Amino acid sequence: MHKILFLHGFYASGQCVPAKALKEAFDGKAVVLTPDLPLHPKEALAFIRDLCNREQPDVIVGNSCGSFYAQMIAPIIGIPALLGNPHFKMTDFLQSRIGAQRYKSPRADGHQDFIIDETLINEFAELEVHQFSCCNSFDQERIWGLFGEQDTLAHFEPLFLEHYKYSFHFPGAHTPTEQETRIWYVPLIEKLITNLDYR
Repeated sequence: MHKILFLHGFYASGQCVPAKALKEAFDGKAVVLTPDLPLHPKEALAFIRDLCNREQPDVIVGNSCGSFYAQMIAPIIGIPALLGNPHFKMTDFLQSRIGAQRYKSPRADGHQDFIIDETLINEFAELEVHQFSCCNSFDQERIWGLFGEQDTLAHFEPLFLEHYKYSFHFPGAHTPTEQETRIWYVPLIEKLITNLDYR
């Protein structure tokens, strides 16, 4: 059975709406891993690398900050990825949100509160500079972007297309609803998996 790794957005968790929708949509057809990601980006990347080494997913699917991570990890471990509304400038996103914050969906450890501070922003800044350094011609075909036409938070399709070939649109906002996940994300993930089977 194929394995899909879903990486949630910055304020979300492995219990967010798209994560749950993917689990339901692929029930009986593929294993969908939806872990809670660490707050700090270097820790998150190390966590994802370790998880990929252990679980050997066939495809990575991201949303927002999760897509930021997926774009960096997928070429390194050599698997395809679907980047939903990738946020390639997390520093800009976080700068206006400094202070105490709360996750928008429950986390497994029960910790719902966190702090955005300059240290966190600087960590993202370090990664942003090198985020496309593992891009290669092989992965141009296997890392796809999916962009919501009502997204008011991330507008990075032009930057995505500087590095990759395939972008798709759906008529939703930054975080897809359950229905949008089923209608737009699932068929693209299935196509990425089919391409795996016929390579």
